[in-house]
Amino acid sequence: MSAVHLQIIETARQNGADAQPEGGPRLRIAIATQDMKSLNAHFGSARRFAIWEVSPTEAQFVEAVGFDDVSDETGAHQTEGDDRIGPKVEALAGCNLLFVLAIGGPAAAKVVRAHIHPVKLQAPETIPAVIERVQAMLVGNPPPWLRKAMGMKRALDFLDEED
Repeated sequence: MSAVHLQIIETARQNGADAQPEGGPRLRIAIATQDMKSLNAHFGSARRFAIWEVSPTEAQFVEAVGFDDVSDETGAHQTEGDDRIGPKVEALAGCNLLFVLAIGGPAAAKVVRAHIHPVKLQAPETIPAVIERVQAMLVGNPPPWLRKAMGMKRALDFLDEED
């Protein structure tokens, strides 16, 4: 199975080529989707993953990754030598979070080993709603699981004590 990548390429940044992005900590999130409008797919059956870079105040579409060969959501085990999980995990390299409707145990284990935190939602949501959810978590002091996914060892905001 091969992945098709469509990326947004910036030709120049407003503040110079090496400027750091503004808006606080940034996460790269992947959203399992069939239509590029909503989180509406299981990991194995997702034909596409919308990849966004999200900060507390900004969100930017980065890339769409597409797959032709996907599972049928029956829960049946793959045939020998038919790896549909590995290429998807490889295509999501560099993402911090993966939003899905469902993900099986073996797939979740591979995603976690790739340092991507899977987040399972109970019902479909629009991509803007998922982004708003992530932005709300980034404000202030993110929950411990999110700090871990971001590679942070401590809280984002500190109060400076005055002498």
